Amino acid sequence: MLKLKRIGIDTHRESIAYLNRGCTVYQPEEFQALAKIEVVGPDRQMPATLNIVDDPELLTPGELGLSEEAFRLFRLPEGTPVCIEHPRPLESLEAVRAKAQGHILSAGDYTAVIRDIAALRYSKMEIAAFLVACASFMTTEEVLNLTRAMAAVGHRLDWGDKWVVDKHCIGGIPGNRTSMILVPLVMAHGLVIPKTSSRAITSPAGTADTMEVLARVDIETDEMRAIVERIGGCLVWGGRVNLSPADDVMITVERPLGIDTREQMVASILSKKLTAGSRYLVLDIPVGPTAKVRSQAEAIRLRKLFEHIAGALGLMLETIITDGSQPIGRGVGPVLEARDVMAVLRNAPDAPSDLRERSLLLAGALIESDRNVKGGQGIRRARELLESGAALRAMERIIEAQGPSGNGLAASSLSSEVLAPRAGMVEAIDCLRIARVARMAGAPSFKAAGVDLLKKAGDAVRKGEPLYRIHAGLKADLDFAAELAGQDSGYLVDGMVETA
Repeated sequence: MLKLKRIGIDTHRESIAYLNRGCTVYQPEEFQALAKIEVVGPDRQMPATLNIVDDPELLTPGELGLSEEAFRLFRLPEGTPVCIEHPRPLESLEAVRAKAQGHILSAGDYTAVIRDIAALRYSKMEIAAFLVACASFMTTEEVLNLTRAMAAVGHRLDWGDKWVVDKHCIGGIPGNRTSMILVPLVMAHGLVIPKTSSRAITSPAGTADTMEVLARVDIETDEMRAIVERIGGCLVWGGRVNLSPADDVMITVERPLGIDTREQMVASILSKKLTAGSRYLVLDIPVGPTAKVRSQAEAIRLRKLFEHIAGALGLMLETIITDGSQPIGRGVGPVLEARDVMAVLRNAPDAPSDLRERSLLLAGALIESDRNVKGGQGIRRARELLESGAALRAMERIIEAQGPSGNGLAASSLSSEVLAPRAGMVEAIDCLRIARVARMAGAPSFKAAGVDLLKKAGDAVRKGEPLYRIHAGLKADLDFAAELAGQDSGYLVDGMVETA
């Protein structure tokens, strides 16, 4: 037996085990480095990827180390006697090979693959093979089977006979934090909305990253349920609630590889909404030249696939196609986006009107799912709740229930401005470029980093006037972001892409 040791290495949702090369219990050559193993404890076992360690100060020959993520998942204290085993062969990989050869997979095939992915039995290479194979082609029936398989693993919330609503945006638009305004609006109306959201992987902020500026979001399922039962809603990180764990694992491979097919997107989103216990979903599909969806025709095809799969799952769905031609609000990055959200909720005179109006539109659609609200009256009701301060009070209840973070809403003072090279009109803003600059500045890791948009499309600018301000956590990050913006600011002025 080996003694369990916690190794303080963040491997980002990947379970890594460490074995000393001089181990006297096992021959490391038997368990080739970077191979999968099974870590076996007194009452549980867990798959992990093995790394071999040469430094005896990090790990002695009689210890088995676990990364932070693996240690969290294994849930046994340091010093616990453990052993390691070779993993059993994965029969589900035959389905992956079949899919790579162009075959249509059965419901059972998808269930087997997803179960093994959720159990962390697949390496990233094997997950990538599955995703690429599915990206080649999937039938509509396969999308349905994949969605059901993803929903079948992990927790599933049951709210009884409550009318539970939810909203999702397919993403790709910086600053689009409508959920943080919509949730308190819908709560203030009296509907139940247990909102789980993601953290950023390749973007400068996810809703969970931004909400974390205001309140704790790393909340377990039981606590989330208690909060929703008490106040009617929440804004928490979905990764801790474990609603569709296979999706959380696959996303860590999809996003860096840029794999984001509409079939996988539909399965990802609807599996989580199904397991969250939602009964009515409003889906926001932004369309724009640098958004995820680039044309109206593409948006309509995506909408039809969502409607078909949601209908087969018994989930009521309303799709709203919105303008994705430029960032929403002014801030891009957790603190800057939280600032915009609170400005809207506080009815501040300088609150971003585009963020306010889009939030009201989406909240109104959810409110109209209430049978006591007449068609066409939802947005009016939402506006009343916002202007009366009811939505702000609902947000304050969420913050109190989840636990205030204590963070301020001030952006980093380490900043640099990107200037207009000539007088003219801002004709367009590249969403992807602005997101990349904000991420290069340190967002979301450094919450006060990001981009503050001082001009939007349609605004007139004078030569030398700031287009946007970059905020960074470190001088090196500021230099990197400023250099990127200098190559291409992401702004079209008078029909030409201009550099700072």
